[in-house]
Amino acid sequence: MFINGFDILWDEIDDYVADIKSIRSIDQFTFTKPVTFFCGENGSGKSTLLEALAIKNGLNPEGGTRNYDFSTYDSYSSLHKHMRLWRSRKPDWMYFLRAESFYNVATKEMEYLGVFSERYHDQSHGQSFFSVLMKQTNKNGLYLLDEPEAALSCQNQLALLYLIQLCVKQNCQFIIATHSPILLGFPDAQILSFDEDKVEEVDYKSTSSYQTMKLFLDRYDYFVEDIKENEI
Repeated sequence: MFINGFDILWDEIDDYVADIKSIRSIDQFTFTKPVTFFCGENGSGKSTLLEALAIKNGLNPEGGTRNYDFSTYDSYSSLHKHMRLWRSRKPDWMYFLRAESFYNVATKEMEYLGVFSERYHDQSHGQSFFSVLMKQTNKNGLYLLDEPEAALSCQNQLALLYLIQLCVKQNCQFIIATHSPILLGFPDAQILSFDEDKVEEVDYKSTSSYQTMKLFLDRYDYFVEDIKENEI
């Protein structure tokens, strides 16, 4: 792996990230697998931590490679300034895929590459997402993905699992924030839950994403009737 772990110097932090209880519960953390997932409810802090790891590795906060240098709106915390990464080796390539700002990255890619651009805007949202993942994943790479399922069909989420496995065999490391019960099913991954105001390692079937999806599928008829009878 490229990042073995990190510690956080909390005494130096004075912005909003200090109030995110899940992240505040971390003083030191160790990555134990080449694929690590951050999961949990909206606002639980997983994207904030992933963003800080990306910036600490020299990646643009809005996404892309280390060669991307632009800012649409600076809203990121100072967490990256107060982290110390434990590294074992340097990756040959890095990429930060961030669902919420991918439109901006795709636009910059056209500006940077001109006639050599992949022209992601000419593809559907899902096609462009998967095209980026296919093009930007190389051997000996470090990849940080923030909710990659946002534009992917269930079939393409399954395809992404196979792509990740291929990359792992080529000495890659992935850190992924996701709500997807499909992606979380990647075999032998390290899964971290950001729920309950703390970060703790959990197994796949203990994640809220898996449990909620299983409940819905198992009791689909009940939910349909309940939704119909619900008065707004």
